[in-house]
Amino acid sequence: MSTILVIDDDDDLLKLIQNILAEKNTIITRNSVIGISQTELNQADLIILDVMMPQIDGFQFLRTHRQFIDAPVLFLTAKDFEQDKLEGFASGADDYITKPFSIQELRARVAANLRREQRNKHTRLSDPPVTCDLIQRQFYVQQQLITLTASEYDICLFLLQHAHQVFSREDIYTAVYGYDAPGDSKFTITERIKKIRDKFNKAHVSPIQTVWGIGYKWEINL
Repeated sequence: MSTILVIDDDDDLLKLIQNILAEKNTIITRNSVIGISQTELNQADLIILDVMMPQIDGFQFLRTHRQFIDAPVLFLTAKDFEQDKLEGFASGADDYITKPFSIQELRARVAANLRREQRNKHTRLSDPPVTCDLIQRQFYVQQQLITLTASEYDICLFLLQHAHQVFSREDIYTAVYGYDAPGDSKFTITERIKKIRDKFNKAHVSPIQTVWGIGYKWEINL
């Protein structure tokens, strides 16, 4: 069952969409973009977003958050002007549906977008509040960039991909640098993780934990 986040300031329309889609999906509704958490965005398999929202419109919201969303976004609007569609796609939308819409059209567009996303997350990994952009090779805490070296990034990525599993310093060294890499694996990994922790601590997050006598694991402490 897919999770669909629907954001619209029309409560009646939210109830209608929930009734239309709830049979095969988990529906989360919000009547404002204000207060939506990064966790909600990360958990969504599809986002239906109204353009004409109070305070912050859908275009602005998506431009701000698109790099942290690894799900298709379907814009919902009462307008039917070519320029609005172009702006929507430029903001990062995947599809567009104009109000009023038919039940069949909404179901078809949702199903089509979900089918295209029936694969592993391929642009980012997330363990809130930490997000890893796999394309840009960058880590974020919420929207704060954590500036890592290439080796520090690779260590974090390896541990995040195997979250909650414990690895020795030798295991981490081999995974990041290869079997034949020269150097002292214990010293290198210890020093790298110390620097990683210092950088994440500035964002008030501690993602790498020490398991005494064994090694390290990815497990976020706030």
